[in-house]
Amino acid sequence: MNFSLSEIDSSWLEVFVEYETLINTILDAVKDEAIAPNRLEIFRAFQRPLNEIRVVIIGQDPYPGEGVADGLAFSTPPGNPVPASLRNIYIEYQDDLKLPLPTTTELSNWAEEGVLLLNRTLTTTIGERNAHLDHGWMELTYSIAKRLGELDVIAILWGKQAQQLAPLFHDAIISPHPSPLSAYRGFFGSKPFSKANAILLKNGKQPINWKLP
Repeated sequence: MNFSLSEIDSSWLEVFVEYETLINTILDAVKDEAIAPNRLEIFRAFQRPLNEIRVVIIGQDPYPGEGVADGLAFSTPPGNPVPASLRNIYIEYQDDLKLPLPTTTELSNWAEEGVLLLNRTLTTTIGERNAHLDHGWMELTYSIAKRLGELDVIAILWGKQAQQLAPLFHDAIISPHPSPLSAYRGFFGSKPFSKANAILLKNGKQPINWKLP
């Protein structure tokens, strides 16, 4: 299925319109693969207005398990086990915000609060990590990050691929990725949620309500 600009909120057109051909080239290249997330959820993160975004969390690539990725980075549909990275995010959430561990596995509450949950690559092959690293998604997500930086969105950058975008943001909170391989190297104790809210308040903006069910 070709990409249509109707899949995203009209406020994102300024970023996406010049990448329509690239996106369709990528989708054509993976059309015979089983991909994650499913085709209808690839652009889910961009269905909310650009001007509502106050914080962007940037990770690496979607969960590769079948039915695990849902189009919002680090989120997974109800009924799935909590992925290892999300479990570590919740441990840091509890420590940082002094809130109970969430019982939900999906992060649409954060999206509704103005948090864009973005991976550097928007798809992968089911069963493989970073399978589409060189397909062109990073060109698109670089431009997305550049536009967010111009709008003074606060960036929470997890892992090396995300950290490449730090120069595009005035305010960037940087740490290792929350995956089990790197969480103990500085993700735990990084306090990204309270730091982002402190910056928002300093800038005269409404803080994010991070509380999850």
